[in-house]
Amino acid sequence: MITPEEYTLLQTPELRGAVAAAAGRDPLEVALDTRIPHARLVATQVKYLARARHKLPSFAAAQCILPPRAFEQASSEACAAHKCIEGDAVLDLTCGLGVDTLYLSRRFRRVVALESDPLLARITAENLARLGVRNVELLARRAEEYLAREGLHFDWIHADPDRRSDKGLKQLRLEACSPVILALRPLIERAALRLCLKNSPLFDVAEALRLFPQSRVEVLSLDGECKEVLVYADGRGPARTATALGMGSFTAEGAGEAEVLTPPPAFDPERYRWLVIPDVALQKARLVRCHLAGRADCWSENSYGFAAERPEGVLGRVCEIERIEPYDPRRLKRAWKGLGAEVLKRDFPFAAEEIMRRLGLHAGADLRVAFTKTGNDFWAIRLK
Repeated sequence: MITPEEYTLLQTPELRGAVAAAAGRDPLEVALDTRIPHARLVATQVKYLARARHKLPSFAAAQCILPPRAFEQASSEACAAHKCIEGDAVLDLTCGLGVDTLYLSRRFRRVVALESDPLLARITAENLARLGVRNVELLARRAEEYLAREGLHFDWIHADPDRRSDKGLKQLRLEACSPVILALRPLIERAALRLCLKNSPLFDVAEALRLFPQSRVEVLSLDGECKEVLVYADGRGPARTATALGMGSFTAEGAGEAEVLTPPPAFDPERYRWLVIPDVALQKARLVRCHLAGRADCWSENSYGFAAERPEGVLGRVCEIERIEPYDPRRLKRAWKGLGAEVLKRDFPFAAEEIMRRLGLHAGADLRVAFTKTGNDFWAIRLK
């Protein structure tokens, strides 16, 4: 974390100019440059501003101050921009670096943002000013303290609890996060009718619907990586949504317990010409089979989809199949040993690295092959 003295230095014209002048340079080179005042501090900002160009492009363009820990814990702008809430007034219980706060300020007339760390609150207020935000009241207060006030009224409350312990370990259970949203629930419901709760990508969707039965739960992915599990506790559920940013969304009403899907026919390797690799958001939301129903045959939430005709409008990648054959490691090793390969696997007992070792493959582009299981049978699927 940046110290108060370092924050003061980073606000001076001298260091702001030094950070701007060093943009694009190797941070290690900057840190060792004796001509630069407070070179290590400048180098840290150069490093994180370079990373911010992809994750936080607005913050990078505005030359914001980026404390390392706050940067690592922050939402990406792509995810923050997606959150489907709007209205007149919103309370952001856990402001942090202010990425979600920035995008809430564009959807609400008035934003009250809380940050329990006084120094981070000062840094975020400075960053929001550099970003041109004028409708945010940022308070260095704990959520528990602020919510105890009488007469609060907001359209939404947004919360992204801190999921790291004092020792830096990641916490998965809501009860272990700070603030403890479940304990604050009566005060939250007194202050607002609706809650948007951001959770770790490891948070269980079924658990979210158990804790918030009438909520909408959305799993958000970006570039094939699960980023967030969002709970919209607004009484419009239960429903589950898988969203792959830049690709689309798929929603199923209900919590999923009563879903009855017609099982696909027996696996016929001669029939299939297309392999569907469902997006990770579908997997996390347990919506793979529901989404692929009528488009591709699928035997489990963790497997691939198989189709005779190229399916359209699916969340995921669609690859043309060259050949499907039983997984026979001895025969495959004789045929493929020494080749460079891209190895994919789903619902298969070995990691990709172990498959490559067993078959004598190395990373490369000679072939693309996917491995999976249907029933009790294991398959190797060579892709074009």
